Amino acid sequence: MSLHLTPLVIIFTILATAFAALLSQMALAVFNDGVRPFLLDFYRGELARPQMTAIAFGLSAGFIFGLGVPVAFSSGVLNPWVLFLPSDILGILSPRKWIAPILGAAWGAVVVFGLSAATTAANSLPVNFLTAMQQMSTPILYLFSFFPAVAVTMQFGRLRGIITFVVSIFVMLITMKWLSSVFPGATTMAIGVILLVAFAVAEEVTRARSERLKAQAVQVAPAGAASEPAEGDDPPAAASAVASVAEADDETSSIFAANAARLRRHAPYFMIMGLLLGVLVNTHMFAGGEATSYIIAKGQFANAAQIDFYRALGFIPLIVTTAVASGAFQIVGFTLIYPVAYLLPNPILAAIAGALLFGIEVFILSYIARGIAALHTIRDASDNIRNAINLTLEVAILFGSLAAGNAMAGGLGIAIVGGLYALNEVLGRPVVRMAAGPVGVIIAGVALNLLAYAQLFTPIPIK
Repeated sequence: MSLHLTPLVIIFTILATAFAALLSQMALAVFNDGVRPFLLDFYRGELARPQMTAIAFGLSAGFIFGLGVPVAFSSGVLNPWVLFLPSDILGILSPRKWIAPILGAAWGAVVVFGLSAATTAANSLPVNFLTAMQQMSTPILYLFSFFPAVAVTMQFGRLRGIITFVVSIFVMLITMKWLSSVFPGATTMAIGVILLVAFAVAEEVTRARSERLKAQAVQVAPAGAASEPAEGDDPPAAASAVASVAEADDETSSIFAANAARLRRHAPYFMIMGLLLGVLVNTHMFAGGEATSYIIAKGQFANAAQIDFYRALGFIPLIVTTAVASGAFQIVGFTLIYPVAYLLPNPILAAIAGALLFGIEVFILSYIARGIAALHTIRDASDNIRNAINLTLEVAILFGSLAAGNAMAGGLGIAIVGGLYALNEVLGRPVVRMAAGPVGVIIAGVALNLLAYAQLFTPIPIK
């Protein structure tokens, strides 16, 4: 496997990382959702730049080298972890605005030229662990398809979760037997998401009906019973408490409104970022997720669009709420740029669509935030989608890493990769769980090559 990057990809990768670093330097946007809540304090000056840089690095390093780099190596497609997590750090690190895009551009150049050189070098080794890492694709593609069933189980219990899982299995079987031209995971995810949304809407309707009945019961209650305080109550104190809560809510709403207004004032910046991303995604050398990196590499753009659209359902509420709370947007917006730009016929249309999409997203933040606050069940469903995605990917990446170890050295490779994973667990996870498997594969690959050069290990052919 090697990275074949066209001049268009190289130019727009460097431009995108440069502009992303500028946005993070201005505390306007970052890619890491865990970093975003700290940016309000950073923007206000309550967090010093070195402290904020340390936070960003600590929350991002494991994903850069444990997930972003291995996925790019094994799929031949760039991803946001390898491009925009470092640009977060470099932008926050930069003491001046003009320094940030220079550092961001330098990182983009390192990625496009360094990864290509590294893959060329790896292909000449006795044990080509990058080719072996392609074994990760099958578990990721197929296990990821069942995240809706996991999300349903998390939110609605075992029965509906089992029903969703069984239905998903049948859909996968039917697709594989009669729709061979369609990726089975796409239809499996589609039916799973449909069931999840159906259960969530039914639950929301039931909850709304229950609240309406309670409200009606309060209205028909005797006025005297509602107005007389119970023995021991302190009406002035109760009123004071209610007033305090209302005042706190007003203050929070005021902060959120100010943050949303700040983002709207900087809408042109986000539209430029949307333009750059639209072109980069449209080249089909940049993908939005682990699963879609491998699907894009296979040329299945419609399937990739479907998967990233479902993923967006889980992340839009998180992006919106953290944006209005912190005054910082997501570098990739609502992530809808991925399914849109995958399918557009040329980079010019993708650039226009990206700019318009980001502009619209920034201006509707407040409205979506209010809608999310009102729809409790839908909000919970989004949280469960994210958690289910993380859980299924952890399992899939672990199985894929063990398969890569087996491809490199049979039982010895499995022992090294699996042993490193277990060791990481008992050491308190110095490497995040999702990245521990790929890191184990890379370490195993380096070790096996050293053993091969020392004539202590005979490489086996990797298919």
